[in-house]
Amino acid sequence: MNAAVHAEVIGASVKNVVYRVGLNALYATGLHRVMQPFVGGVGACFMLHHVRPAQSREFDPNGHLEITPEFLDATLTRVKALGLDIVSLDEAARRLRDQDFARRFAVFTLDDGYRDNVEHAWPVFARHQAPFTVYVATGLVDRASFMWWRTLEDIIGRNSQIRLPLESGEVIVDVRSLDAKAAAYGRLTAEIHAMGEDEAIAFTADLARAHGVDAMEITDRELANWIELDQMAGDPLCTIGAHTVSHPMLARLSADRARWEIEESATRLEARLGRKMAHFAYPYGYRMAASGREFDMARELGFVTAVTTRPGVIFPVHAGHMTALPRVSINGRFQLERFVDVLVSGAPFALFNRFRQLDVA
Repeated sequence: MNAAVHAEVIGASVKNVVYRVGLNALYATGLHRVMQPFVGGVGACFMLHHVRPAQSREFDPNGHLEITPEFLDATLTRVKALGLDIVSLDEAARRLRDQDFARRFAVFTLDDGYRDNVEHAWPVFARHQAPFTVYVATGLVDRASFMWWRTLEDIIGRNSQIRLPLESGEVIVDVRSLDAKAAAYGRLTAEIHAMGEDEAIAFTADLARAHGVDAMEITDRELANWIELDQMAGDPLCTIGAHTVSHPMLARLSADRARWEIEESATRLEARLGRKMAHFAYPYGYRMAASGREFDMARELGFVTAVTTRPGVIFPVHAGHMTALPRVSINGRFQLERFVDVLVSGAPFALFNRFRQLDVA
């Protein structure tokens, strides 16, 4: 197992606890308000995935990827009350290029192209007349690829034991308890991230078939189709961005294949929606998934902006690095309005990034 990947994935729950304590401490002391003039930057690019009514699920390893429509509404209301302009990515890019920072701005982005973005998020943005961007992985919309992370969740969630094929023979893993399910999900996620891209997809597909899980049915249920995307893209508030074809970890692909994934997703979207793709989001988006090589590719392919999942707000210096923009995660584990205040201040990212404004390595 790749130890670095394992540590990143398995340590997520601990990081969540520490992060929550930190956000509460910043809010309770008011330190975020003191720090904001110095570390708040000129804007923030918010990252979301699912927006849908709360669902009661005991085993919910991907719960951090969803927020409720009510919390999205509260977040938009609060961001405006804090004095930020909610703008499109095109306008954010213009402000960076022109160094137009009379007012701080906020951009809202949603990754992958989920059906609930159409059904639940779009009406909230429309009610606020707030621009938003949806990054679409075209292979998922074409139903040529599947969401391995949701497939793995169902494999473990629906079964009391998992049969893992190993070179030494089949191993049976007991996953009857919630703790056992969580541990198995963490271990298998780390293993999948450490595999080659094709190996990882084949492994998950085989595991799904062996445990009675239809990976494509999950994708078909959760991802928007082309008709739905075209309807939403017709709203002037909505920008569609590219997000690769098969949602791979670009850093573990060859240069030619990575470039194809980025370019082909834009080509496919332009052909289906009749709109040029100016914006891109790196799948996964953390340092091990996308870095300098990928940032250069996005720039060379003509994207105006490209966003990571590296945490941070936007500073004037990002004008020279617009294919390596940080984002602020609106996380399903942190659906409290006071956290919006703290995140917008930039204070937690200043501490996390040791007061570095730029992270493009």
